[in-house]
Amino acid sequence: MLRRRTLILLAAALPAACASPNPNLYTLMPLPGPARSGAPKTIELRSVALARYLERSQIVRSSENFRLDVLGNDWWGEPLDAMLSRVLVQNLSQRLPGSTVLPENGAITPGSDTMVAVNMERLDADRGGAVILVAQASVGQGSNTATRAFRFSVTPPSAGTPGLVSGMSTAVAQLSDGIADMLGR
Repeated sequence: MLRRRTLILLAAALPAACASPNPNLYTLMPLPGPARSGAPKTIELRSVALARYLERSQIVRSSENFRLDVLGNDWWGEPLDAMLSRVLVQNLSQRLPGSTVLPENGAITPGSDTMVAVNMERLDADRGGAVILVAQASVGQGSNTATRAFRFSVTPPSAGTPGLVSGMSTAVAQLSDGIADMLGR
């Protein structure tokens, strides 16, 4: 009888012992930048296109040496493409106070004066730990479109995942500055 109770208790404890801890969730933060004038009145940000290796819940720490270094228990709090769109809309709205910046997939979809499209090719750390952002942005409407390539390198303010995510937020803010410059011309 004692042996049976012990087996039942062990069987009940086994799922709890095998359960993995809850992941740590992170988000990119919008950061302030210089205000610009002369941008179109209404701007629509299309959904950000991600390099496929970034399309995952886990944060990609690095893509150096032909290998992905993925942080197994450190995850994005929302899909990275949606998060980048949200942060870019907030950053651009702050930098372009005379404009209304709306996401493509939002509830409000008025006709826009200008479209912004972003391809995110890289957003991870290099061998030295610096965050590398590589992207292309297209600004305009129809045949009147300008395209520009961007590459930023940001030293994270601290070690670990919080520092990495902070460095990524800074790199996205620098991308926002570049896009705002394109729109203000």
